[in-house]
Amino acid sequence: MKEKHKRKITGWRLWLFRFIAVTFIPALLILALELGLRLTGYGYQARAIIKCKVKGQKAYCDNIKFGWLFFPPNIAREFSPFVIPSQKSENTYRIFVFGASAAQGVPDSAYSFSRILEIILSEQYPGVNFEVINTAMTAINSHMVVKIAKDCAQHEPDLFVVYLGNNEVIGPYGAGTVFAPLSEHLSLIHLGIAFRGTRLGQLLTYLLQATKQKNIPKVWGGMSMFLDKQLSADDERLQIVYNNYNKNLESVINIAQKRGTAVILTTVGTNLKDCAPFASVHRNGLSEDEKKSFEEIYKEAIDYDEAGQYAQALEKYLAAADIDGQFAELQFRLGRCYFLLGQYPKAKQRYIRARELDTVRLRADNRINEIIREIAQNKSSDDVYVADAVRALEGQNPYQIPGGELFYEHVHLNFKGNYILAKSIFEQIEKILPERIKSRRLSKQEVVDEYKCMHYLAYSDWDQYTIMQSLLNNYIVYPPFTNQLYHNEQVESLEQQINSLKDNLSEQVLLQVASDYRKAIETRPTDWMLHWKYGRFLMDGLKDYRMAVAEYDKTLELVPHYYMVHVMLGTIWGRSGDYDKAMGHFNEAVEIKPSYAPGYYDIGLLYQKKKMSREAEKNYKTALRLNPEHYPSYINLVALLAEQGRVDEAIKVCQKGLEFLPDSASLHYKLGCLLSQSGQKDEAIKEFRIVLKMNPEHNFAKQDLETLLKESK
Repeated sequence: MKEKHKRKITGWRLWLFRFIAVTFIPALLILALELGLRLTGYGYQARAIIKCKVKGQKAYCDNIKFGWLFFPPNIAREFSPFVIPSQKSENTYRIFVFGASAAQGVPDSAYSFSRILEIILSEQYPGVNFEVINTAMTAINSHMVVKIAKDCAQHEPDLFVVYLGNNEVIGPYGAGTVFAPLSEHLSLIHLGIAFRGTRLGQLLTYLLQATKQKNIPKVWGGMSMFLDKQLSADDERLQIVYNNYNKNLESVINIAQKRGTAVILTTVGTNLKDCAPFASVHRNGLSEDEKKSFEEIYKEAIDYDEAGQYAQALEKYLAAADIDGQFAELQFRLGRCYFLLGQYPKAKQRYIRARELDTVRLRADNRINEIIREIAQNKSSDDVYVADAVRALEGQNPYQIPGGELFYEHVHLNFKGNYILAKSIFEQIEKILPERIKSRRLSKQEVVDEYKCMHYLAYSDWDQYTIMQSLLNNYIVYPPFTNQLYHNEQVESLEQQINSLKDNLSEQVLLQVASDYRKAIETRPTDWMLHWKYGRFLMDGLKDYRMAVAEYDKTLELVPHYYMVHVMLGTIWGRSGDYDKAMGHFNEAVEIKPSYAPGYYDIGLLYQKKKMSREAEKNYKTALRLNPEHYPSYINLVALLAEQGRVDEAIKVCQKGLEFLPDSASLHYKLGCLLSQSGQKDEAIKEFRIVLKMNPEHNFAKQDLETLLKESK
């Protein structure tokens, strides 16, 4: 028999086969993997807004996992909770606010400009349902906002408000970030974001992060994370940042235009007068001799300055600036001298120059605001408006130099500052509103003032007290604030304010605060944040846990996806001894936010109280995996292991903890005790000596050290 020859594929059929082999088949495999991951429940929804149910009704709410697209899950930032009705009524005017922490309202989003804006609008246009939905998030920048805007565009927006620009350098894809690296190719950035939105992309991101553990922040370090990512004002990478910011703002506008939505771009205010630079560097090319001369003159200037001889100090500072005018701290000192000498225009110039030269670039600079104004001017015929917040804030004092009267620190506005910003935006909104709404304006009524807004939001001395405490304990005592000029004076001033506010919080004042909350809730009964804040006040201020539970329950009715309400309820029930109810709420909290380390600690503590050691240990370890700096979990886990006689394991836990918390005297002391117990006397002595160096009054360490030294003789 003759062998049959196989027919070869040639010509165009061969090229078609090759094309299918390298494109269509891999695409099918990728699609199959994606579908398989979705069917198994892997990953998370990559949208800013997701479906939910509120009081049994369909609605949309913020996605707590959205930040996972840009940050490792255990340190991802999140939205302040919001809910959007699934059906928009004809009487509703829907506004979405975009931005970062300054727009979110840090340090307390209950008093953000978006909340104040909603009050102003509702008062001027009674009967209109204004929804001001704040989609701002700490640490994000314009790259994330483009994605958020695309998602918000699906929910019938009438207006976008953008207050954004402080994080363009340090946020994801910025030039000074610890997250996704800088790129001048926006299309690649957007493609990467889209890919991470797929389940396959999420799996690959997880595997990549697992192989690069050393390069990924393990805990949220706030602004201190960017201290090693400094950029001088002449760094070429800044131009890429500005170009990306420009294009991203234009993308947000294009998204809005496709939906027929107006846009207000807002210039970004910063604290000039009362925020010294976070870091300074000398100019390039400064010789050693020049540097020596600079330092000598600069020291003389500081001596005059501290003696109150500002004219002489100014003369010396100017002489130093002739040698190196790029040193940000010098420019700030010049600004201060000019200010104290009453030369305010020159002071303003130097304060601005100090901000521009600050190498830890946490504040929007001149170029950011120029871009905002240029885009708004070029797009003015396209339903794009500008609210010049910078000029509005400058107009609040005769010197035209914003400072501590408007800002808590570098960029975050206090209530007065947020009111000024909200009013500036409101003035632009009035130009945009459709006639059906304009006709309902109370024509003779002036814009509601700042104090009435405080009343509607129940802003009181109690809130000022808690905000100032948070500001000091969670921000100012940490880098980069500790690097600033006059840091000690700032701490002292805050402590005085806190003590003064505390002294004024008499029982009568606290009862008045409770009354103000009830009145505010009566006016705005569906405002979940009022119920939440009232619950916190009842819990922390009046210690009325029964009433606090009632307010938290009402909060959950309005925002059932807010994990922190479950945390507070779990805390109250745990304190009252109802461990089952407490456990239920803590489990709900970590179900909603699986990366919430303190929740696992709380669960572990309850198991420990119930003598369920294995479950307690498991949850403490989960807490530490999510947050290796969670001190209470180390202490409890060490105690648990030691009780079971697992001393070697307890020692390892202490040693691991000290890698992340080297200044913890308690962990050093625990380690010393365990080492002594295991017979490692010399190592124990070293630990007790470390404790006493940290705290010479630590009596237990003294006694244990004396005992070991006697035994070693």
